[in-house]
Amino acid sequence: MRLKMNQEPLGVAPDIVLPQSLTRWDATLPSQYLTDYSTVCETKHAPYTFPCDHGINNRIILWTGDISSLQVDAIVNSTNESMTDSNPVSDRIYQRAGSGLKEELTLDIRECRTGEVKVSQGHALPARFIIHTVGPKYNIKYKSASENTLHTCYRNVLQKATEMGLHSVAITVINSVKRNYPPDEGAHIALRTVRRFFENHGSSLDTVIFVVDKVDLGIYEVLLPLYFPRSKMEEESARYQLPSDIGGPDGEPIMPDRQIRIIDNPQHSLHHEEESVDLSSQLETSINVGDHVFSQMQGDLDQQRLLGERPYDDPLADIMVKEIQHQERYERLLRRAKTEDLTEVSGIGCLYQSGVDRLGRPVVVFIGKWFPFNQINLDKALLYLITLLDPIVKGDYVIAYFHTLTSSNNYPSFTWLKEVYNVLPYKYKKNLKAFYIIHPTFWTKMMTWWFTTFMAPAIKQKVNSLPGVEYLYAVMSPDQLEIPAFITEHDMTINGIRYFQPVTT
Repeated sequence: MRLKMNQEPLGVAPDIVLPQSLTRWDATLPSQYLTDYSTVCETKHAPYTFPCDHGINNRIILWTGDISSLQVDAIVNSTNESMTDSNPVSDRIYQRAGSGLKEELTLDIRECRTGEVKVSQGHALPARFIIHTVGPKYNIKYKSASENTLHTCYRNVLQKATEMGLHSVAITVINSVKRNYPPDEGAHIALRTVRRFFENHGSSLDTVIFVVDKVDLGIYEVLLPLYFPRSKMEEESARYQLPSDIGGPDGEPIMPDRQIRIIDNPQHSLHHEEESVDLSSQLETSINVGDHVFSQMQGDLDQQRLLGERPYDDPLADIMVKEIQHQERYERLLRRAKTEDLTEVSGIGCLYQSGVDRLGRPVVVFIGKWFPFNQINLDKALLYLITLLDPIVKGDYVIAYFHTLTSSNNYPSFTWLKEVYNVLPYKYKKNLKAFYIIHPTFWTKMMTWWFTTFMAPAIKQKVNSLPGVEYLYAVMSPDQLEIPAFITEHDMTINGIRYFQPVTT
């Protein structure tokens, strides 16, 4: 949230963002959740939850924006060991800070080892200092070492800020997909480390801003209430969603007392041979920070929740119990859907069946432009979805989603998508044979990659992005497809006429 010109304090540049202009976590409203975890997971929960603490919550800010524009005591830059990493966040920081920053890094600092921090001046930035750190590369065989090193990065950033007497720090996402680190697992470590640090050492820090991009925003919106609950209800809900093993007293992962350094630059390790260790004994070591659905979902188990739990003594029995509970809940929703008045949703016309494809499978059409996400009753939207699809999904079916001329008002939130996906039983995923996205944009490509990689890998191979309507004719006859005129008009505008000749068999 940027300040308008008529709201700027004296001496503040137009594009500088002040922490006091941003909404504190304690002042935000809880999201609308569809899942009652107390009934879904009544047999297993975390032994400890983080208590609701309004004082700590008031120090936390979740923000998506340009970290280089924040007027705080320090911002965090995630880089590599030679401090030459090129990524959107670092590039923006270097550009705004000016040549003085690169000169200081080259002449005075030179390098930063993985897990450590180095401090430079802010130079031309609104921030006074830049805290540089190097996150680990992620390898599933050395998972515990990677998690411990990432925790060390966040802890060292907070420790350095406290030692310097700083009061506000903006933290970027240190774990990086570029280094193969699963975003959800990294978010768990980041949030847990900050929470523990506030509880044990963070008296001088008034503000910690989690600066995330739009891809990570959905993860942090889901996980923040677990570590920073805003009410007793969220605190109790977290009991059924937190990993059972929530780390040590400072938020560190539980692992043997061995120092393993997962370096960012393998060549750099030649200069630090004394730190080499035998990792073979660590290959079977793991903690349960990542034992939630992003890292564990496989095929038939894709009905598990985003946050998951540790394995039970009898995994098969546990799966059966969950499946029964899940099916019972779905049947309750189905009965409710058949009795409620859903005309306010059905009348919108954004979801309907339109003929069959060339293999005789029903085609479900979703018109993104006609879905008013910010205005519609989401409970009724889910009930209507169930009413329409339940008889269809008993056999094979396909979905055609038209993203044509949509705006941000039509985009469903990650939280709602997750909840809907978790509510629907396995037959919805199993019998879905293809999901076509027509007229995709950068947003749909990012959301699709994110959702199918970390949330729904079972349908990843079924998703296809098509740049035009005529590409659909390879799988279904034109006379079977009923779509609004604005879609075909837009399609002719950007693609022309008869731009694709399907080859059918």
